[in-house]
Amino acid sequence: MNGTEVLIIGAGPTGLVLALWLSKLGVAVRIVDKAAGPGTTSRALAVQARTLELYRQLDLADAVVERGHRVPAANLWVRGQPAAKLSLGTIGASLTPYPFLHIFPQDEHEKLLIERLQGFGVSVEWNTELLELHQDEQQTHARLRHADGGEEDCAAAFLAGCDGARSTVRKALDIGFPGGTYQQVFYVADVQASGPALDGELHVDLDDADFLAVFPLAGKGRARLIGTVRDERAEHPENLRFEDVSSRAMAHMNVQVEQVNWFSTYRVHHRVAAHFRDQHAFLLGDAAHVHSPAGGQGMNTGIGDAINLAWKLASVLHGKASDELLASYEIERKAFAERLVATTDQVFNFVSANGRIANLLRTRLAPVLLSRLVAMAKVRAFMFRTVSQTALNYRLMPLSFGSAGHVHGGDRLPWAHDGAGDNFADLARPCWQVHVYGLASKDLTGWCAARQMPLHVFPWSPAHEAAGLARNALYLLRPDSYVALAEASSSTAALERYFSERSLRPC
Repeated sequence: MNGTEVLIIGAGPTGLVLALWLSKLGVAVRIVDKAAGPGTTSRALAVQARTLELYRQLDLADAVVERGHRVPAANLWVRGQPAAKLSLGTIGASLTPYPFLHIFPQDEHEKLLIERLQGFGVSVEWNTELLELHQDEQQTHARLRHADGGEEDCAAAFLAGCDGARSTVRKALDIGFPGGTYQQVFYVADVQASGPALDGELHVDLDDADFLAVFPLAGKGRARLIGTVRDERAEHPENLRFEDVSSRAMAHMNVQVEQVNWFSTYRVHHRVAAHFRDQHAFLLGDAAHVHSPAGGQGMNTGIGDAINLAWKLASVLHGKASDELLASYEIERKAFAERLVATTDQVFNFVSANGRIANLLRTRLAPVLLSRLVAMAKVRAFMFRTVSQTALNYRLMPLSFGSAGHVHGGDRLPWAHDGAGDNFADLARPCWQVHVYGLASKDLTGWCAARQMPLHVFPWSPAHEAAGLARNALYLLRPDSYVALAEASSSTAALERYFSERSLRPC
């Protein structure tokens, strides 16, 4: 196999994170992309709290936070008047070490990932296109074409399609991509501007005819504008310039654009692949699912796909799991993708619907209802958990079992900070590990020591109780820091059953 264990097609954030995670786990990877080099436009912006939490395991979180822009609050405007404000820092302070929406443009994001990947001795092979793909019982076989026209056959144990919505891998596998495309046309522009909405926070204006979102970028007066293209102008969006789009919402919010650095138009798609796996080949990111950009979920979901699959591939390649483990990738990630598409579709339909009744609902009823809802602490927390992806869980799925306190198998481990430190610091090593909050039994200590499994015991504190953790309970964590097993009795027999029933080796 020429030393390649996993061949990755596509070097966007999804493919790069997959390559990074696999490299960290000691897997030999090769990553190719038909483009001439990394992207030069900002594209996806939002890095959600859950992504930053997972990035701690790659020692990436601090660099992303330092280079980007924290968004402390989201503001809703209606017809140019402030209607509601959601303070993100206040909501998420007890939920995550990253209680904010983080803006880090995709081009800068990719450069950082490429830089870190080179630290593992892996470079992206640009100008390299996948021509053909076939599989046998043992491995995948890919025909690649290089910039000089030369072709090469590459065999690998596994192949990952991270090559976007028009995925060549998905087409080669003949996997359906059901869904559709909305008729509405949106524009996106990175600008230098001034006005009250250029204060470093997120602003969204709902209008009878227009929708406008102002996303802050790092640097004074820099912002991403996303708005609607209405009427006959939407018939040929490829010919539009920034000067052609409606300025009504911008005028209402007093957004004064001084310079346009990038402008594009697009239609919104909503599709989920029929399957995320075919034998030894997998689909991730936009190759597997595309949806409305509402909530800034797309890139983060692709990164989540990569992290979910990486440790499973490494486990199988290193002989610590049977091939059955790989079936859980589609089960866990496809279910989330389908829920996400349904949710973002609802938000998109609300924002973009035309007609007198839709306008009334959007501009009259919704602001009143939303302002009342965000005044409720539980609603604010729910909204933050949903958008930040900290609520994402794999409950009732094959790798999830048990409950202790308010924590179930499949949940993200709750974050807790007791003043001296937090319980996420020990997750830096992406491996199976056990957490106990209180006292660990001698049997559990001996069981973990015999198997060289990290056991982290935290002195019980009110912060742990507030997070929903149970005193003296056992929490078995997967390498991606989700709870695999929650066991109130701290029983080593439960640990034995967990691993044996799933044909897994902890070390």
